[in-house]
Amino acid sequence: MNKNKNTLSFPDKTNIWDEVTDIIVIGSGFSGLTAAIEARNAFASVIIIEKMSAIGGNSIISDGGIAASETKLQKKFNIKDSKEMMYRDMLKAGAGINYPELVRVVVDNANETFEWSQDYLGVEYLDRVDQFGGHCVPRCYTAKNISGATIIKKLKEKLEDLGTSVRLKMCFKSFVQDSEGKVCGVIVRENYDYKDSNAGRDIYIKAEKGVVLAAGGFSSDIAFRMAQDPRLTEKIDTTNKPFATAQALKEALRIGAASVQLSHIQLGPWASPDEKGYGDGPEFSEYILFQYGIIVDPVTGIRFINELEDRKTLSDEILSIGHPCVGIADSKAVSESGWSIVKCLKKGVVKKFDTIKDFAAFYNISYENLQESLQVFNKSFEEGIDKYFGKPLIEKAEPIMHPPFYGIRLWPKVHYTMGGIRINIWGQVIDLDGKVIKGLYAAGEITGGTHGASRLGSCAITECLVFGRIAGGNAAKED
Repeated sequence: MNKNKNTLSFPDKTNIWDEVTDIIVIGSGFSGLTAAIEARNAFASVIIIEKMSAIGGNSIISDGGIAASETKLQKKFNIKDSKEMMYRDMLKAGAGINYPELVRVVVDNANETFEWSQDYLGVEYLDRVDQFGGHCVPRCYTAKNISGATIIKKLKEKLEDLGTSVRLKMCFKSFVQDSEGKVCGVIVRENYDYKDSNAGRDIYIKAEKGVVLAAGGFSSDIAFRMAQDPRLTEKIDTTNKPFATAQALKEALRIGAASVQLSHIQLGPWASPDEKGYGDGPEFSEYILFQYGIIVDPVTGIRFINELEDRKTLSDEILSIGHPCVGIADSKAVSESGWSIVKCLKKGVVKKFDTIKDFAAFYNISYENLQESLQVFNKSFEEGIDKYFGKPLIEKAEPIMHPPFYGIRLWPKVHYTMGGIRINIWGQVIDLDGKVIKGLYAAGEITGGTHGASRLGSCAITECLVFGRIAGGNAAKED
């Protein structure tokens, strides 16, 4: 039985319920909407609650990138990849502390889920395959418009086709458990207003089959994240929306869910201090700079890292320098990448320079040292290897020597929380004794163990869709 003295439990026949449904889904991001679709396809009735006034959570502001191996697009571009290679890459980035069985589920279901998103949902992706930091080959696919909103829109449309919509301004407060400890419902604040704690009223919704917790991570919860990593004070910005808090996570812990690796919090090394939140700079950093350019310490003008390292390695190195670093790429990199940087330039987060000397002067970098860093890197193309940092020389990459040149200041921001509550391969929440908490499922960033110490880029959406489908489908099978 998964109860403690604070657990809200009621005799099974007590009439406390304002509403009754088969499945309650908490959260309307990738994993929540996906879980709701699978539950509906299993003929379960579903109520989806979202505390904000719009759907999508942080999913809707992501870049819409999904990772998968052995895909049709990889075959089209003659990219050799395998599930085993992706599995090894995820474990390597995760420093080997990933839960292997969860990684296997993601990797083994990634391609089928990627195709599901296209064939069943109708999501369109760009006709290209990208290689981001920590991946040994290109296996990342970006939704059209370079936005998670592209996927969220299709999920929403499919749900509406299935006769279900998201209930907005409904803030989850507590689980309700029956006399046997099964999660049988929730208490929700209806007409919730995050600016007014007194707004709305509490209602009780019963779940005949189960509850799927898909409430996201806690990157914006400064007090909670500092309890896990004291470095992450209010001085470290986040890419997340302000409502990405630990509220739902703490409630799961309160009823006995086991926590997993909460201190492993990922920072986005592609972020810039010259804009708030996620911003537009990451499109330049991740899709152009890290792949084709270099990063230098502005104090020394010296390059110090393989720019295609995983996010944790990059972020840790930049933070260890102690101040924002500067990235440089040229016009050839921009044209070969195929990405537009119009928004970055218009916003001013990316700067354009006619010469290296102008670039160095603007960022107060030693021109001679910057020139030397560029010359050493450019020589890699003659030698066929980056012998100092081991950066892969990707296809179409060339020496950085084609004006104009583009620069961005980089300083990591809290981006993703790898830790969360423990689940098994069926999406069931596990308690401190290693037993299933009946009636409770979870998927997405609120769970922990899949990514270990560091998540590879584009693997979050894969995980959300894979485990969202698993959790929703299995919850609908509950007795």
